[in-house]
Amino acid sequence: MAGTAKRAAWGALAAGLAATFATTAFARETGAVAQPAHTAWVLSATALVLFMTLPGLALFYAGLVRSKNVLSVMMHCVAIACLASVLWLLGGYSLAFSGDNPLIGDLAKFGLPGGRDAVAGAIPENVFFAFQMTFAIITPALIVGAYVERIKFAAVLLFSGLWLYAVYAPVAHWVWGGGWLAKMGVMDYAGGLVVHATAGISSLVIVALLGPRDGFPKELHPPHNPGMTMMGAGMLWVGWYGFNAGSALAANGAAGGALVATHLSAATAGLVWAIIERRKFGRSSMVGLVTGVVAGLATVTPASGFVGPLGGVVLGACGSLTCFAAVELVKHKLKIDDSLDVFAVHGVGGILGTLLASILASTALGGAGYPQGGGMLHQLGVQAVGVVSVCAWSGVVTLVLALVCRAVVGLRVNDDVLEEGLDMGSHGERAYTI
Repeated sequence: MAGTAKRAAWGALAAGLAATFATTAFARETGAVAQPAHTAWVLSATALVLFMTLPGLALFYAGLVRSKNVLSVMMHCVAIACLASVLWLLGGYSLAFSGDNPLIGDLAKFGLPGGRDAVAGAIPENVFFAFQMTFAIITPALIVGAYVERIKFAAVLLFSGLWLYAVYAPVAHWVWGGGWLAKMGVMDYAGGLVVHATAGISSLVIVALLGPRDGFPKELHPPHNPGMTMMGAGMLWVGWYGFNAGSALAANGAAGGALVATHLSAATAGLVWAIIERRKFGRSSMVGLVTGVVAGLATVTPASGFVGPLGGVVLGACGSLTCFAAVELVKHKLKIDDSLDVFAVHGVGGILGTLLASILASTALGGAGYPQGGGMLHQLGVQAVGVVSVCAWSGVVTLVLALVCRAVVGLRVNDDVLEEGLDMGSHGERAYTI
């Protein structure tokens, strides 16, 4: 019975790996037919992941800034969603999910030439394209939280477009598109490396060039609307069901397991963050609670399809403790103005979850086991290689791109716009009228 259970667990893992890592071998061969149930679920998951950015992330970030910069944050999220969607069709998707080069895809799928009959595993290729497009939207949008309240709108568009091609697409190919990390057997179910590590590391680099907000670090401006932030966090939590469970690319037990682990990680992390605040400050805040929830969601993302429910609890607790410490380190000790803690929450959470996946995926701990017959220590080494390589690539390339943007359009708005606020100074609108 133990052998049967292990084979069943490995079968579930293999299905997830096949869906997540080896998506380049799309089928148009005779007899390949999309499965309606799987297609319906991934269509729903696609809507949920877009919902994470619009309006989830936009509201989450907007509530955390000053009232004079609310619309600028929303503008950044909407504009990136529009830009990334077009660029995903015009080469981004192809660079990530075509060809057999270990480093980068080719342009065989430029413009999505396969039509309605192309199939990706058990779903139509156009559905897979759309699902992955929502990931390509939210990843550069996460970086918005690092540079709010002081960046030029033109720089947001130029940087985000270049970053999608030069950072996101190559890393997605390495991990999910059959590239060199996929061949090594790296485990990243839904984006601990591809989404959170890339965005987190890139955030640190760009804010180093951009400089801090006015008054930082002596003046830490409080969030103007914690209720708005809570609403955005709730939308992120719900949308994350599509983010993680949708990455199974099937309506099956693997998707259900990812959903359960995701929810429990978020719930645990929120409670732990609130307890930490209570012990440290004597009270628990709304912003702190939902920040903990997001930290748990980021931490569980790479491991969600490989761990059991208790693994989700462990990931949430570890993610909240570690990300809280990272916020203190980055903002209060290193004095780096990563304004909305993109690195400390998303970057650190994604990296931590990627490493912990190698431990919590053990069948002895209720996980699904390891690819290629490896063990815990071997997998930990593979995960570490993935973390170091993705972080190094993201950091170096982001530095180059940010320097290019600074030379071409400039990065920082002038002091008059800073004083007036980006809403009026950059967009001629206000979120609130008096």
